[in-house]
This record gives sequence, C-alpha cells and structure tokens, in this order.
Amino acid sequence: MHPLETLTSKEVIQQIDHWINKFPGNQRQSAILPAMLALQEANQGWLSDALIQALADYLHISSVDAYGVATFYSMIELSPVGRHKISVCTNISCMLNGSDEIVNHLEKKCHAKLGETSNDGKFTLREVECMGACIGAPMLEYNNKYYEKLTLEKVDELLETME
Repeated sequence: MHPLETLTSKEVIQQIDHWINKFPGNQRQSAILPAMLALQEANQGWLSDALIQALADYLHISSVDAYGVATFYSMIELSPVGRHKISVCTNISCMLNGSDEIVNHLEKKCHAKLGETSNDGKFTLREVECMGACIGAPMLEYNNKYYEKLTLEKVDELLETME
C-alpha cells in the first residue's frame, strides 16, 4: 500500500489517477496541481507536510518540486484554514475601486485580519493579487466563485449565506 493511500480516501486516489491518466506516462508530475486541489478539498482545505511528501512520491517527483508548486499557487493552503476561505483581490484595479473598504469591512465582520483565521475557525481571509476580473472590481473569491462589483451591502449578503 502506498503511503498516500493511508492518508486519504480511495475516492481521492481515483481522482488523482484520473488526472495522471490525462498525461503521457512519463509526465505524471503534470497532474500535481489538480491532485493537490483534490487532496486539499478532502483534508479540510489544507495540505499537511505528510500529504505533500506522499503525493510527491506517488507522482515520482521530488518533495522540493512538490513544495515549489504548493508554495507558488495561492489556492494551496499549507496550514489549517477556516470553514469559509475568502480571497480578496487588492491589486490596482480593485484598490482603485474600493477594495480597501471591502477588506476593512470583512476584517470587522469576520473578526480576522488578512492572512488570519477567526478564533472560532469560521473564516480565513486572504489577500490575493490580480484574479483577472478587473472589469468587475472590487472582487473576491469564495467557494471557487467570483463576486464582483462589491459593495458593503453585497459583502453582508454573502456573509449571511455562510453557516
């Protein structure tokens, strides 16, 4: 039994194998990002060192290469996150359209600063660079969905939908 099989479910291994099979046999490493996302989703939104190392071994790549991917992409979390992860764009278009006000409002409502998780474990707030939605600035991402042309009222409505 491979170490990865002891750390995650059979269903997640099947998802990873699905992605591996999309690439030529000698390119298993190409499946690393979707594999990390599948593992992260099954592991309460983050990847432990053990998961990253086991995945690297499963894909036949070095741990250094796996950590390089994990630390490059902002959607990969290397420590526990809240039940609701909110990523706010603060790049130039969003900043010029009021992202600072949105961030301040979220920090007050969620009881966490950017880069932190609230004490109750409900929210994690993240600052991200441009997400390619400049025409809809200011914007945030929650549950893989973009919310654009934000106002404080829209933010409050979104927060109300979260458990």
